[in-house]
Amino acid sequence: MEHTKTYHALSRESSQEERITIEGPLSSEELGNYRFHEHLTAFRPAPNQFEALKSIADFLEGRIIVARNEDTIIGYVTYLHPDPLERWSEFKMEDLLELGAIEVVPSYRGAKVASGLLEVSMMDDYMENYIIISTEYYWHWDLDGTKLSIWDYRKVMEKMMATGGLLPAPTDDPEIISHPANCLMVRIGQNVSEDSIETFDKLRFLQRHQYRNMREGL
Repeated sequence: MEHTKTYHALSRESSQEERITIEGPLSSEELGNYRFHEHLTAFRPAPNQFEALKSIADFLEGRIIVARNEDTIIGYVTYLHPDPLERWSEFKMEDLLELGAIEVVPSYRGAKVASGLLEVSMMDDYMENYIIISTEYYWHWDLDGTKLSIWDYRKVMEKMMATGGLLPAPTDDPEIISHPANCLMVRIGQNVSEDSIETFDKLRFLQRHQYRNMREGL
């Protein structure tokens, strides 16, 4: 499968009346022209996370969309194949991408930067060739920083993800069903084959699929 990437961009103003540019996918070389905001630390220290983004950008399927104020990156979203150790890589689907991380500097929240990142992501028509997933766990949410309850945060998260066409989908994944606030978000592109959709349905209900195979093997 080819992983064609076409650059798109849009701009909007923050509450401080600053012009924010949202653009991508960017290569590691293009990312190197910018500074990474020191408050982008949700996953690891900012310098380390910036290096991780550059690595993802170099993957054939990897996509990095950023939001920046002049030459400073203040938000980003990543797309790549699921980690080989994760359940979602079980069938090695070439057309399955995971929205691995989305983060915005706290002082820029409320400017619809996160939804803008998703909007720009889906401007590329080639995204219609992918099934895109995001695994949402409440223990990763910034409940303290936002002062939202678990359920209010989930409503905000669902609304934001819907901007990119990702909607909640059922699954029997043990981690997701371990708490009712957790969820699997899914977007199936218009060009995805029926065979891939069927394989993905087996992946969503992997425990059921494995149990059925075990019974049939008896």
